[in-house]
Amino acid sequence: MSQATQQDAETGVIESVSGPVVTAQDLDARMNDVVYVGDEGLMGEVIEIEGDITTIQVYEETSGVGPGEPVENTGEPLSVDLGPGILDAIYDGTQRPLDVLEDKMNSAFLDRGVDAPGIDLDKEWAFQPEVEEGDEVSAGDIVGIVEETVTIDHKVMVPPDYEGGEVVSVESGDHDVEETIVELDNGEEISMHQEWPVRTPRPTEEKTTPTEPLVSGQRVLDGLFPIAKGGTAAIPGPFGSGKTVTQHQLAKWADADIVVYVGCGERGNEMTEVIEDFPELDDPKTGNPLMARTCLIANTSNMPVAARESCIYTGITIAEFFRDMGYDVALMADSTSRWAEAMREISSRLEEMPGEEGYPAYLSARLSQFYERAGYFENVNGTEGSVSVIGAVSPPGGDFSEPVTQNTLRIVKTFWALDADLAERRHFPSINWNESYSLYREQLDPWFEENVTEDWAEIRQWAIDVLDEEDELQEIVQLVGKDALPEDQQLTLEIARYLREAYLQQNAFHPVDTYCPPEKTYLMLTTIETFNDEAFKALEAGVPVEEIVDTEAAPQINRIGVQEDYEEYVEELKAEITEELRSLY
Repeated sequence: MSQATQQDAETGVIESVSGPVVTAQDLDARMNDVVYVGDEGLMGEVIEIEGDITTIQVYEETSGVGPGEPVENTGEPLSVDLGPGILDAIYDGTQRPLDVLEDKMNSAFLDRGVDAPGIDLDKEWAFQPEVEEGDEVSAGDIVGIVEETVTIDHKVMVPPDYEGGEVVSVESGDHDVEETIVELDNGEEISMHQEWPVRTPRPTEEKTTPTEPLVSGQRVLDGLFPIAKGGTAAIPGPFGSGKTVTQHQLAKWADADIVVYVGCGERGNEMTEVIEDFPELDDPKTGNPLMARTCLIANTSNMPVAARESCIYTGITIAEFFRDMGYDVALMADSTSRWAEAMREISSRLEEMPGEEGYPAYLSARLSQFYERAGYFENVNGTEGSVSVIGAVSPPGGDFSEPVTQNTLRIVKTFWALDADLAERRHFPSINWNESYSLYREQLDPWFEENVTEDWAEIRQWAIDVLDEEDELQEIVQLVGKDALPEDQQLTLEIARYLREAYLQQNAFHPVDTYCPPEKTYLMLTTIETFNDEAFKALEAGVPVEEIVDTEAAPQINRIGVQEDYEEYVEELKAEITEELRSLY
């Protein structure tokens, strides 16, 4: 919602300023109205009304703002501009395009009170109609297509709050986003530009149970803890454990049509890395630039704290907009902890009753409202689309019992627990296989069985059982040492080691190993299972465990991940393992 589109304003006067929280007197406003504060016109949002005193959270730095300055009300809630031009863009938390603002100010640092529409209102797009005069359309229906990027066709829809009716005129060709391109018999005019309030979910017909996985190319995720298209996941972990890299990998490789990456209170250097890396990356599916299907929202830790609270909603609203077109959207929120901290700061300045660890009492409700906007939906226009939400959580000191992590776990169905000890041992991705879980496994198994292999669930369960047994045995090993164990248990530890080193570890920076298709994931497991079966046969035949472990073929399992022609390599390796172990007895 830009200043340029502001309605007739009702003016009040600033009474007090407390950081990002400003109170105004005699302001005729409603909850969640957008207002412009002070002589500089700083954007803010009404969050409390008591008598003639209105409390506002300001999305910009308020130093130098004082009592007596004017406050102007727009009469509209915080909204985002929706239309062609969202993809390949980089926004701040309130959908101000950062590249446009940089050109405006000739500086990389934002001045206060500077504003710009979320999409370019003057740029012309080639509109190809999908409807003709005389056609009946209703809310949400697709009326035409615009080629937004080389990868994505932008589908122009009837706004969800329109009544719909009969098409009386259609204008094809080049138009800017505000020009009327379709007119209805009831007088409603449809353009490529829509506005939608960020705190209101866009309407859908029905929310359905997701049955297709969001394939990420990360072995530990796809193989052991999958997430569904339209699912929710949390990645909690302490500092330096790899949350951001895991999210980057998901953003690059997940098989979603659209990626919305929200850097919520992220460190500036990490956000810079995203902004520099993404334009250089090629989409593995199309070969086009990855940015052609990506929208970045960069709200760094030095930006005003209140904007951090809004950037999550901005991201999910953009995601819902593309979902309505029938696309599968993946939203990365990094990190929801900093969003919660912003809520805590605002709440304390409002002098609200604090809940656990000072977080507001409504923390759980806000997290639920956000994650519940994910899902696999039947849209009002008859298409199907999904929004998958993956939120990073940064618990202080890696303590998963803190409120944000615990409240998130109550909502999400996939939990990828990052472990500082694994990260210290250079085991990446450092996802702890004993603490992580996915509640989507059973409903996704039919897809894997149909599209990858029939025994997907069986081989996965075998791997989980081996890792569970290793976890139990490690406690004994720490007390009495490995040599005190029976030979079959020593061999189990060796099998588990290959699972950990070859299968669960994955090099995000290796050109081949960075992405592992489900077929390769399966073949890696079957290779380790082949070694397991042949090793135990040799043990039963009386071969000492030292000789079994000392084979030349087995260590080559660790090289499967970096093989481009992995099918041929795995076939030869299985034959070598079988031949070498059978030659021992």
